[in-house]
This record gives sequence, C-alpha cells and structure tokens, in this order.
Amino acid sequence: MAGPGPAEGEAGLFTVPNLITLARLCAVPAAVWLMLQHRLDIAFLVFVGAGVSDAIDGWLARVWNARSAIGALLDPIADKALLVSVYVTLAAIGVLPDWLAILVVFRDLLIVGGVVFLWVLGFPTRIRPLFVSKANTVAQIALAALALLLAGFGLAAPMLLDAMIWLVVATTLASGTAYVVQAARLTAAGAP
Repeated sequence: MAGPGPAEGEAGLFTVPNLITLARLCAVPAAVWLMLQHRLDIAFLVFVGAGVSDAIDGWLARVWNARSAIGALLDPIADKALLVSVYVTLAAIGVLPDWLAILVVFRDLLIVGGVVFLWVLGFPTRIRPLFVSKANTVAQIALAALALLLAGFGLAAPMLLDAMIWLVVATTLASGTAYVVQAARLTAAGAP
C-alpha cells in the first residue's frame, strides 16, 4: 500500500520551481566568494540572476500549480541567505557600513527569535509579511544591487548610495518595530 502523497494541489519535491530555488541557494556561496575576491562585477550579475530566478520560480509555481511545502520553506530561506550574506560580505570588504549589516541581520534575528520565543511561551504564530516588511525587502535588494553595481563597475553615485542606505535603515527599523508590535498584540490577546 502506497503512503500518502502530496496534498491536493501540492507538487512534489523535485519541481522546476524548487530546483530554481535550490540553484538560488547555491548562488549564495558563489556570490560571497566573488565579493571576497573583489569580483563585484560578476557578483552583481549573480545577484541579479538570483533576483530574476526568485520571480521566475514563484511565477512557475503558480502557473504550473507546482506549489509545495518544501518550496514554501526553501524560498524565503534562499532569499534571506542571499541578502544577509551579501550585506555581511559587503560590510566586511568596506563597500557598505558595518553597522548597516548588523542592523539588517539583527532585525531578522529579532523576528525569528521572537517567533521561537512566542512558540516556547505557548503562542505559536505564523509570520505574515507586512507591507512595511515587503518595502524593506525591496529597499534591501535595491541597495545591495546598487552597491554591487557601483563598486563592481567603478561607478560613483555617493548621494544615491547614501539615500538608499538611509531608506534601508528607516524601513528596517519600521518593519522590526511593526513585528514587535504585532507580537505584543498577539500575546496580549492570548491568541495564537
């Protein structure tokens, strides 16, 4: 007797969208290595390729009805792994301020740690992306791409770079605060 298969409307493990997501995850060490070798021009292309692949895998999953639990788990992990790695590496090589990388990583740790903490307290919760969080992700991606583009191709746009840095700071603080407020409301209401 065969075991249970995927849930209705859920694809298996080795779908094209999942393979694209895995490839994006594999791009993380490649991008880090390229940045450490000061090949920011190629790292920029890898980063842009990873961003395009993120859009493609989501679109394919919807169009081909190839959504899966593993894809839903891997996609945000691949996205966060890439962004965090790029920010930390760009800070390590002096392209972005180190305090900015710390802020970006701290926000993510605060969110994940908060979910785990609430779960331990008996308030299991799902993270629902907020609008400000989506805006923060877009700003973080844009800044990382801009920093790689400018440094990789020897271009200069200091005012634009500074403006993007402060936009990322503002949206990171706003989104971190919004998640803390959301968690406080959940615990105050006593509902998961």
